[in-house]
Amino acid sequence: MTFKDFNLNTPLLNVLDELGYVQPTTIQQKAFSVIMSGRDVCGIAQTGTGKTLAYLLPCLRMWKFSKNSSNPEILIIVPTRELVKQVEEEVERLTKYMNVVTVGVYGGVNMKPQIVAVENGCDVVVATPGRLLDLVLHGSLKLKAIKRMVIDEVDELFNLGFRTQINKVLDLMPPKRQNLMFSATITEEVKVLMNTHFNVPEMVEAAPTGTPLENINQRLFEVPNFNTKVNLLKLLLAEGEDMSKVLVFVGTKKQADVLHEQLEEVFPGEGGVIHSNKAQNYRFNTINNFSDGTYRFIIATDLVARGIDISEVSHVINFDVPDEPEAYMHRIGRTGRADKKGVSTMFATEKEGVYKEAIEQLMNYQIPVAGLPEHLEISDVLTDDEIPQVRMRESLIELPDIRESKGAFHEKSEKNKKVNVKISYKDKMKAKYGKPKKRKKKR
Repeated sequence: MTFKDFNLNTPLLNVLDELGYVQPTTIQQKAFSVIMSGRDVCGIAQTGTGKTLAYLLPCLRMWKFSKNSSNPEILIIVPTRELVKQVEEEVERLTKYMNVVTVGVYGGVNMKPQIVAVENGCDVVVATPGRLLDLVLHGSLKLKAIKRMVIDEVDELFNLGFRTQINKVLDLMPPKRQNLMFSATITEEVKVLMNTHFNVPEMVEAAPTGTPLENINQRLFEVPNFNTKVNLLKLLLAEGEDMSKVLVFVGTKKQADVLHEQLEEVFPGEGGVIHSNKAQNYRFNTINNFSDGTYRFIIATDLVARGIDISEVSHVINFDVPDEPEAYMHRIGRTGRADKKGVSTMFATEKEGVYKEAIEQLMNYQIPVAGLPEHLEISDVLTDDEIPQVRMRESLIELPDIRESKGAFHEKSEKNKKVNVKISYKDKMKAKYGKPKKRKKKR
């Protein structure tokens, strides 16, 4: 089957030909006809299977130009700012020969330009939940004309804590609309959302999370510590001529910065780093430099793992093993896209063996172990987190210092040091009048 077998109009077919898209992926084949029927759809597919095109093609095919309305007809909700930008660019590419106005809105930047953009009129809005709700409550964005709503990466939206915002937005939507939802996993929260706001959705499943992609070659290096991982990564980058676009995933922002500093010494200007503490423009520039080949590698955290959609990523390196098996699937889904081959490499210490086993259990696949290079320098220097710490149990009762204790005997207070002295009336009068004065005898 090719895209020409779909019920697409000429403008979309021409764009697909120019982009070189010939054969649809499994999720695109299964979802297209169901979405075109007007039913609510819940698509289950992992990262890298072409979900974005799966919902954009039918939505744009059913879109109709209306000169009487400036309010959007299609709403797409995504978890990250990077994903907003990439979906917006994908819509603009697909609508090259269509009169479709697309606006992307996200938090972390000034809202005024976004207010002007939506008030000028648009057909498609791509948004993160927080900023979308801000614009709706501000009154600049009207949802009354929405005919199709797409929630992409639903499980990740819930993981990031957007459940309340999503429910509020759905309550403000017009009742007559088509709901489309795409997720890598079906959690209890996702089921509640479907039962509350969807109208008998049809499940469309293709390569759910846990299904290892056949076009990704996985391998595992067993290493003793962090510094040996750094040495191994330097060695692979130095000797790997085919490592043209490398995504290195780490667990924390601090670790990303430390690793970037060490790699910058050996590969100056060849790599960047991206995580949530970086400014938005810095993050966009890093991704752009990676896309156009200026950067050979970038170091990223799991928070932006789903927000990086870059074509032709040759290698994904899991510098550490994620504690959630699903996160590993999203990481490796960055490579091997569009039926191209990719390589996924995992660095695992003995302590991370538990996480590795959980990933293998999810995939029902054992990752092949590769031998360490003979000339790899095995470091014996441990980081602060790797140094074993001996913790002594603290006593809850503080014992008194016997040296300072005076037993049962102690000095009297100033109040109790006073001595009662009996003073005669004669002395009292003398002290008062300066001369002795005697009492008169009673008659």
